[in-house]
Amino acid sequence: MTTTLPTAHVRTASPAPPPAWGAVWSIAVVIAALSSSEMLPASLLTPMATSLGVSEGLIGQSVTATATLAIATSLLIAPLSRRFDRRPLLLTMGAALVVSNLVVAAAPNATVMLGARLVLGMTLGGVWGLSASLALRLVPASSVPRALSIIFGGSTVAAIAAAPLGAFLGEIVGWRAVFVGVAALSAMAVAVQTRLLPSMPPLGGDTHTSLVRVARLPRLLPGTLGVMLFWGGAFSFNTYIRPFLEQVTGVHANGLSLVLLAYGVASFVGTMLAAPLMHWRLRSVLPATAAAQATSLGLLYALGQSTLAAAALITVWGLFVGMAGVGWSTWVARTYAHHAEAAGGILVAAIQLAMMTGALLGGALIDALTPTAPLIASVIMLAAGSVYVAVIMRRDIDPASAHDQQVTP
Repeated sequence: MTTTLPTAHVRTASPAPPPAWGAVWSIAVVIAALSSSEMLPASLLTPMATSLGVSEGLIGQSVTATATLAIATSLLIAPLSRRFDRRPLLLTMGAALVVSNLVVAAAPNATVMLGARLVLGMTLGGVWGLSASLALRLVPASSVPRALSIIFGGSTVAAIAAAPLGAFLGEIVGWRAVFVGVAALSAMAVAVQTRLLPSMPPLGGDTHTSLVRVARLPRLLPGTLGVMLFWGGAFSFNTYIRPFLEQVTGVHANGLSLVLLAYGVASFVGTMLAAPLMHWRLRSVLPATAAAQATSLGLLYALGQSTLAAAALITVWGLFVGMAGVGWSTWVARTYAHHAEAAGGILVAAIQLAMMTGALLGGALIDALTPTAPLIASVIMLAAGSVYVAVIMRRDIDPASAHDQQVTP
C-alpha cells in the first residue's frame, strides 16, 4: 500500500516570468565564494597555525568542522525555512558569508576562527541545499541543466583555484588579507544579488512535510549511494593527487601547477558540456561519467610515470568530474521536482559526507601503503558507481520518471 506525499501547488501565472539568468549567475558567484572560503585553510595551514599559536592539525580540522556543519544544514534548511521567501534567506546567508570571512581575518585566536568557520558551514550547507530548487524557480524546466551547469561551474573553478591562489597570495599579502579579499568579493556578489534576485515566496502545499518523509521518496536514498560512490571515488584520489604526481610521475612545482590548472579548466568545461548531454539522455550519460573517470584513472595507474600521459589523463578525468556534479543535481531537479529543496539537501549532505570519507580513506591508504593506493581505491569505487547507477537505478535515472508523488509507509 502506498500513500500520497503532498506536493507543492504550481501557480499558473500568465504570462510566465522570463528566465532570471542574471540571478543564476549571481548564485554561482556566491557559491564560488563559499567553495573558496571552505578550501582556503588547506592552503594556508602553516601561516595560520603560526599566527594563531596552534598546530597545523587544528587548522586543518577547521575544514572538517565546516563540512560537518554543512552536512547538517543542507539536511535541515528545507524543512526549517519552508515558510520563508528565498530571496531574503539567500541575502542573509550571503551576508553571513561576508561576516564569517571578516571574522576569520581578524581572529585573535583559534577559538574565534573556528566559530566563524562554523558559521561558514551553515551558510555553505544552506545555499547548496537550496540550489536545485532555486534553478527550478529561476528558469524553465528545460533550462534547468544549463542553470545547474553554471552554478556548478563556479564551484568547480573555486574548488580548484582556491588552494593554489590562496597559497600564492598568502605569501605576498599574508593569510589574513586573503580572507579579507574573499570577503570583499563575496560582498560585491551579495550586492549584485539584491538587484537581480526576484522574490521567491513559499510555493504552498503541505508545510509539514518532514525530512524523514522526503527521505522515503522511492529510490532517493538508494540514489545517494550512487552519489557517494561517485564523489568518494573522486576525492579518494583528488585529495592526494599531489603526492602521486611528485613521487610517481616526478612532476616538480611548476609542472604540478600546470597539471592542476589543466584539471580545473577541464572540470569547468565539463560542467558546461554537461547541460546538453544530460538533457539528451541522463540515464546513459550519468553512469558513463563514472565509467570514464574509472577508465582514465586506471590508465593513469598504468601510464602515470610519463609526465605527458599523466597530465593528459588527469585532464580527461577532470572533464568527467565536472559533468558528474551537474548530472546528479539534474537528476534531483527532474525526478523530485516537487520536493527539490529537501531532496537537494540530502544530495548535498551525501556529497559532503562522501568527500570527507574519501579524503579520510585516501589518507589512511597513502600512509599505510603507497601513493598509488588512493588511486586504486578511486578506480574501484568509480567503477562500482558506474555499474550501480547503470543497472540498479536505470529506471530512476529516466527523466520521464515521476517518483516524487508517492511514499511507501
